[in-house]
Amino acid sequence: MKQSVLLGVVAVCGWQVAFAHPSIILGTDEYEFVYKVQLPKDSKNLRMWVPVAKSDAFQMVRVERSPSSLKKVQDRAYGNEILVADESSDVSGPVELRYKVRRKEKESYAASERDVAKYLMPERLVPTNQTFYTLASEAVKGRTTTLEKGRALYDHVLDRMKYDKSGTGWGRGDAVYACDAKTGNCTDFHAYFIALARSVGIPARFAIGFTIPAETNEGKIAGYHCWGEFYADGKWVPVDISEADKAPELADYYFGHHPANRFEVTKGRDLVVDPAPSASPINFLVYPLVEVDGKPVQAQTEFSFRRIKEAKQ
Repeated sequence: MKQSVLLGVVAVCGWQVAFAHPSIILGTDEYEFVYKVQLPKDSKNLRMWVPVAKSDAFQMVRVERSPSSLKKVQDRAYGNEILVADESSDVSGPVELRYKVRRKEKESYAASERDVAKYLMPERLVPTNQTFYTLASEAVKGRTTTLEKGRALYDHVLDRMKYDKSGTGWGRGDAVYACDAKTGNCTDFHAYFIALARSVGIPARFAIGFTIPAETNEGKIAGYHCWGEFYADGKWVPVDISEADKAPELADYYFGHHPANRFEVTKGRDLVVDPAPSASPINFLVYPLVEVDGKPVQAQTEFSFRRIKEAKQ
């Protein structure tokens, strides 16, 4: 496929941005995505929750294959679609979902909700406490607009944290851990940013899915990726701080953009569904959640993609 080339200078939320990077696709991307779950060998008394991606203003999703024996439910707060298997479900062999997706590059966009106040509410691992308020207040000092404050918080997280998956505690999206350790993965980066934003009255929210590799047209995908958005002047502004940390030359681009080579699966944290897993609410959902005899077990997963046609760089 065509590699990224120097794209010049553009205006992003008032900042002048020059970028060139082989990891991002601008314009649109189109691909098939396969989500496969290998069930545990002992699948008696098995329950499972599998997220199902759906269409929105930036991605058109067509489900080509999905297990018909599973019940589809939605979580209460965000309307994520989830396939549920219980002891009565007829599930055998691997569970596979196959999608066709057309995805657009995301820029700041008008909010469709009338009330965004729910995106100020704390979550179990994303509190709004005095520590976050103090840090955020210091970071936004002297900034007058919400957009400028969002940029100041973005820069604060970028300066404070380092992408590092060593040790224990990372990967849960624990804002307190991220604040203290100053390291983590994408869930930790964006949990910290969201906690800071909410602490100074800026609605912010979380989404999770996958990055589709730009450098090749097909292959396996090792793991999930997540990102954030904050609300300013009637619009949602996308951010991706962990990717900006890994590719500093794209730090200005990732304030105000998500590239086209993304696949969003679910939104939000602390998901409440019925029937509920033993550990409810669900922290976030991108991998399948599987229980055997009421205890969580790790299912083997495989994620792969094939680009349908050359992406527009």
